[in-house]
Amino acid sequence: MKPIVQISLDLTNIDEALETAALAMRAGVDWLEAGTPLILAEGLHGVRALRAAFPETPIVADLKTMDGGYLEAEMMAKAGATHVVVMARAHEETVKCVVKAGAAFGCKVMGDNMVCEDMVAGAKWLEDLGCDYIIHHIGYDERRGIAAAGHRMPSPLDQLREVVRAVKVPVQAVGGLTLEQAIQCPQYGAPLVVLGAPLTIDADAFKTADGDLESSLRMICEAVHAQEVLKP
Repeated sequence: MKPIVQISLDLTNIDEALETAALAMRAGVDWLEAGTPLILAEGLHGVRALRAAFPETPIVADLKTMDGGYLEAEMMAKAGATHVVVMARAHEETVKCVVKAGAAFGCKVMGDNMVCEDMVAGAKWLEDLGCDYIIHHIGYDERRGIAAAGHRMPSPLDQLREVVRAVKVPVQAVGGLTLEQAIQCPQYGAPLVVLGAPLTIDADAFKTADGDLESSLRMICEAVHAQEVLKP
């Protein structure tokens, strides 16, 4: 699988999400993500608006499903999402329901291993239940809380190679990466490079970051797309 750049639209209104998405597409981004803040603020209207504006682009709906798996996946797929996210800490039956709905409505399932006691085992468990992709994820609050306590902030790169080795499906790493680290993900065997807070979205204000974002994104996309995904 060739490297793919996904921008996480962790914004809180549709207009800014559409503006940022258009900028990102011009810069060479491959996938759009309706981030959790956008879905919380605008509901599935945000997903529908992205689908209407970008009819051929893969759209990830990051609702972080924990229950009601079939209905949530169905609703997101019908709104235009091509990928939905289910959490490893959900019940096994919820994961199965999301996978079943994904098959019924033509939507891929991304399993997120955030806060698993064993992140590698959590990723493998999600794959075994039928997830098409793995999101290896260190959460926002977890990172900030650990750092505030004076400890080293955990990074998804810490175990990324182990996760990639444990599964056969594509992996993406999310959570506190610098731009340089995000660009390096294909070197760890993870082809899906995610750009969001704090890389391109202000992590505190949940708005588009200042500066020449389009030029920065274009350089990032070129750097990612030029790589080969290495086997760890």
